[in-house]
Amino acid sequence: MITMTDNAVKAVEDFLESEKKPEYGLRVAVVGGGCSGFQYDLALAEQPAEDDQVFTFGELSVFVDKTSMLYLKGTTIDYISDIRGSGFVFENPNAVSSCGCGHSFQA
Repeated sequence: MITMTDNAVKAVEDFLESEKKPEYGLRVAVVGGGCSGFQYDLALAEQPAEDDQVFTFGELSVFVDKTSMLYLKGTTIDYISDIRGSGFVFENPNAVSSCGCGHSFQA
């Protein structure tokens, strides 16, 4: 299971509205790359793939493929906005280390 904070859900919903795609969902994946080996990938998706797990947060659907779910189980996704900037933050209990920017991790 993954969790999204209210701030993260609102940020995605606002973005979907601005893109005029309110019926789309958010695809969350883990892909190879970044300075620590893995990185998070967020994309809009019209519908889930056949093997996706689907999570619902209010009106927002989040799609996660089986392989990514192995690395994301128990993760909380937040959205922060402060003087340093704004963006999504992943609190991932499966990450043994992460880079300074917080966009990549080792599992």
